[in-house]
Amino acid sequence: MSETTTATPPAGSAAGASDGGGKGPGLLAGPLGRNLGLVVALLVLCVVGALTAPGRFVDVDNVLTILRLAAVIGVVSVGMTFVIIGGGIDLSVGALVALSSIWATTLATQAMAEDFHWIVMVATAILVGAGAGLVNGIVIAYGKLVAFIATLAMLAAARGLAEIIAQRRTQIVQDRGFIEFFAGDVLGIPTLVIIFALVAAAGWVLLNRTTFGRRTFAVGGNAEAARLAGIRVQRHTVWLYVLSGVCCGIAAVMLMARTTTGSSTHGTLYELDAIAAVVIGGTLLIGGRGTIVGTVLGVLIFTTLSNVFVLNNLSSSAQAVAKGVIIVIAVLLQQRLATGGVRPRKKARGGGAAAPGNPAGALPGGSATAGGPAGARPGDSGGRPPH
Repeated sequence: MSETTTATPPAGSAAGASDGGGKGPGLLAGPLGRNLGLVVALLVLCVVGALTAPGRFVDVDNVLTILRLAAVIGVVSVGMTFVIIGGGIDLSVGALVALSSIWATTLATQAMAEDFHWIVMVATAILVGAGAGLVNGIVIAYGKLVAFIATLAMLAAARGLAEIIAQRRTQIVQDRGFIEFFAGDVLGIPTLVIIFALVAAAGWVLLNRTTFGRRTFAVGGNAEAARLAGIRVQRHTVWLYVLSGVCCGIAAVMLMARTTTGSSTHGTLYELDAIAAVVIGGTLLIGGRGTIVGTVLGVLIFTTLSNVFVLNNLSSSAQAVAKGVIIVIAVLLQQRLATGGVRPRKKARGGGAAAPGNPAGALPGGSATAGGPAGARPGDSGGRPPH
């Protein structure tokens, strides 16, 4: 016997958000509108910087400095975007950057790089980050541990392991080829900025043009529905944390090149900066929605804000307060946008209000029976004799 089910449009969609007038949400309510708001905010910060520090803010060297600073945390934020869209959180990214940089600059690793090629150091950093991300993913997906607790434990363990390996010492990068390559530029654009652009572009394609990206949105939106749709939620969750670890490894390589060191203090508070940039970029902390473009703009906004504060000789404490205020405002706006499209249904014709989950216009006085046509009264078998 076939069954007929009626799907209700989700809140916020064109059908669900319309209020009888046939009009869906406006253009500015979508990702384009949110990204446009971020662009406007970034332009306002640039104007403030140009007015308060004329001659210094708009200098080419200062612009390149902003981009270099944004590159490292930007790569970490791309990985964080995937994790948060997938319904998780990763508090260990800063510690993974430190651990990757330490492991890639040990005497043994640098000796191998000297005998072969500096690519050994790059591969080591990425593999260490991926391995730690794999541990995070397995503990969360198969160990059923809350992501907040699991990654908090990894934060402490990875930072402690980095200190043990380095014996609390800063390790110097000896390979000149490594430093010259990553500290160079292409057509005047720093190599670190190019790496950030490539990672962001790859992340955008992966999120928006592949099955992996669609599954990430599905898992973050409703994990149980994704499982029923045939998605292996646990395995996909593991891959999300591995991806975050890979981004941490790449960021560690960039930080090693910028500072010519590997240190257990690298990446301090990167987890907070990355989460802040992702939230500012419009990614929902509850998962299911987000954009790579928004994350990139969020990173640039925070980096530009810090640069404006430095040029105006304002304290780091004032920077922290400003960041905190911006984060709170961004989350409040997220909540408003997430619930603003839900409107009460109009009263159905005939004096009856449509029951939740039933199509508008269901017969008053009766509720639709499961498996029966819309508007069927209880006890009505749709024209068939009762069994």
